[in-house]
Amino acid sequence: MAAVLARAGGTGGRGERGHRPLGALVRTYVALTKPRIIELLLVTTVPAMFLAERGLPSLALVLATLVGGTLAAGSANTINCYVDRDIDAVMRRTRRRPLAQARALVTPVEALRFGIVLGAVATLEMAWLVNWPSALLADAAILFYVFVYTLGLKRRTPSNIVIGGAAGCFPVLIGWSAVTGTVGWPAVVLFAIVFLWTPPHFWALAIKFKDDYAAAGVPMLPVVASMQVVARRITLYSYAMVASSLLLLPFHPGWLYAVAAVLLGAVFLAEAHRLERRVRRGERAKPMRLFHFSITYLTLLFVAVAVSQMI
Repeated sequence: MAAVLARAGGTGGRGERGHRPLGALVRTYVALTKPRIIELLLVTTVPAMFLAERGLPSLALVLATLVGGTLAAGSANTINCYVDRDIDAVMRRTRRRPLAQARALVTPVEALRFGIVLGAVATLEMAWLVNWPSALLADAAILFYVFVYTLGLKRRTPSNIVIGGAAGCFPVLIGWSAVTGTVGWPAVVLFAIVFLWTPPHFWALAIKFKDDYAAAGVPMLPVVASMQVVARRITLYSYAMVASSLLLLPFHPGWLYAVAAVLLGAVFLAEAHRLERRVRRGERAKPMRLFHFSITYLTLLFVAVAVSQMI
């Protein structure tokens, strides 16, 4: 955490902000947690709990796990906003984040403190209401996202999202351990699905915002490699992702999941090949089609996991 604290230069004091309306202040703190990203993370948590339970888990346990997961993800995202406030201000996609604005409603130090408090509360909440394995996994997710991805990889290597994306896979482990107190092989397969899904999902977005990443000095793959290389890797990771989704079948996730994995996987691969084909022909890539479908794919696939346990 010392490395994070060392970046707190030029933070200013609360008095410099003058009067801060409560409603706007609350919205700012909520925005720091990146709620839309948290929604996608929680979509993978609950189905893992259903699969671990082979049915409907305790609703109290589900609620406690979701609250803890939300706090943990909010902690990681807030600290990420603190560390990346300089590059967020450069990029169109992120320049409206609270700390990237010239007259931010909260100071960077306030945001950092908020992120640390969220992480501490998440740990205590999960340890008390869920179990210690889940609490420790939540802590591991925060530390991995902040230190491995944000501070270690993001600005240094085009493999940043490949390795760093593992932080977004922890929710399935947390969901499984919330029910069982351990991490079983089905949870590892779910982890692999999300891990292999992340590069195609994020590289598609990075293609659209390639100039932003280049201006910010972030070596995302579309910045440092040709479009042909990027499109090919998206296709390869897509095949690996679909294959990993089929590896869940021996653990009996249900017939509905099997159908969903095959059909959704086929559409995903078709979109990946469409992108690669357009790039090979020198046409405009239109990567956002794949990006938006990747969200639909992950959501529906994990919904199928959950629903399959109820029929």
